Amino acid sequence: MRQATLARLGGIGFAAMPFTFVLAVQACGGDNPTPKLPNKASYADAGAGVAVVNDKGQQTGIVAGADMGEELPPAAKDAYGRGYQAWMAGDLQGAKAAFTDAAGKAPKAGSPKYSLGAVLERLGDTQGALDAYKGSFAANPKFEFSMGAYSNLLARTGSATDAESFLSGKQSASPDSVRLITYMAEVKSIEGDSPGCQLLAQQALTKQPDFKDAMIVIARDYYRNHKWDLARYALQAILDGADDGSIPPRDKDNAEATLLRALIERESGQRKQALGDFDKAVSKRPDLFEAYISLGEMKLEAGNATEAQAPLEKAVKYAPNVAVAHLDLGDCYRLLGRPGDAKKELDTAIGMDSTLAGVHYDLGLLYLFSKGVPGVASQDDQLNKAIQELETYKSMRGAKATKGQGDDVDELLSTAKRKQSELQLQKQAAAQASAAPPAASGSASPPASSAAPATSSSSGIVRDMP
Repeated sequence: MRQATLARLGGIGFAAMPFTFVLAVQACGGDNPTPKLPNKASYADAGAGVAVVNDKGQQTGIVAGADMGEELPPAAKDAYGRGYQAWMAGDLQGAKAAFTDAAGKAPKAGSPKYSLGAVLERLGDTQGALDAYKGSFAANPKFEFSMGAYSNLLARTGSATDAESFLSGKQSASPDSVRLITYMAEVKSIEGDSPGCQLLAQQALTKQPDFKDAMIVIARDYYRNHKWDLARYALQAILDGADDGSIPPRDKDNAEATLLRALIERESGQRKQALGDFDKAVSKRPDLFEAYISLGEMKLEAGNATEAQAPLEKAVKYAPNVAVAHLDLGDCYRLLGRPGDAKKELDTAIGMDSTLAGVHYDLGLLYLFSKGVPGVASQDDQLNKAIQELETYKSMRGAKATKGQGDDVDELLSTAKRKQSELQLQKQAAAQASAAPPAASGSASPPASSAAPATSSSSGIVRDMP
């Protein structure tokens, strides 16, 4: 079975196409109390890759890979180089400015506009990204990478029918394009049509057995549908080859395939292997924010907020529009005793995604256990907010929760209400003490003693003289 699967899928060449991972990620609690993994939240890859331009100004792929036959003039190439370096460093505003400059200096090239679209996706400008992708394949009708990015973004934002219609039109003009078939397979997978996805991806492999993009789509679709073993088989052909060596690995350093394998390893409880593959993925592709999120979450799960901080800050840097990244970073700051920073990140997360129940859980922990949260008037107000957030989480989570996923919310609510009652009792006692009448001061003086006067010893104790 394993050998047959590898042989059928073949050696498939992947060129870092636009892709979507729908991930189940968990937000973690921390020191007070121990993390309980309060929610499952899905998010998708927020952007296509950036096209690579070589030192001759030729566009050679999307981060690495296929040649699209473009060549940029020197001025555009310099601007593009600045954009690429900014993208890889997580400077999205710098990348946006540089790619815009490059697009203006090479109006007939597809890669600058495509890469600008990828940046705009990461920044959350969906319409701007769609317009940039359209500008890319309008400038260069053969630039299929931007067609794939455009169709995938449409599908991810709820317009899968429009995405299919668009790709069908492009396929009618290029019926032999394996890349367009593969993009259609990805759209089918996003829609939830796994059989349709697998059929189309296999059609692409029939036409070009060494097309790794199609294998990535196959593996990712299996991952989405929790078919871990089948996903592993598809990834093995790319990263490892056949067990007996009869089929060599087609791209053993492929960052996207490594990331996907790491996600499966994490889901399967293979913690050590997952950590290694996440690290390997970002060493090849620093812009793969999903790996940083998973690394940070796994550090939080292990109770190590200090080590979680760096990868989570990188996740927010490379993907500022992904709510889960802000959620995790906010919880990390809470555990590090930085309530102001934690509140800022958690507020950002809920502003991006109001359905993210875990934000309310983490805000509840923040208000319940932090000594002081900026903007909160009093301890009583802070406890009220803790109860409110935990009640909101409980209502969003539903009547029941899977073991370990915020199953301690009732206990936390009891703790918050007990603290609230204790605080009220303290206030009542203080009020009663302030209202009590003063002690009487008009009592008669005691009679004078005939004894000798008292003195004090060297120890300070008053003694009677003999």
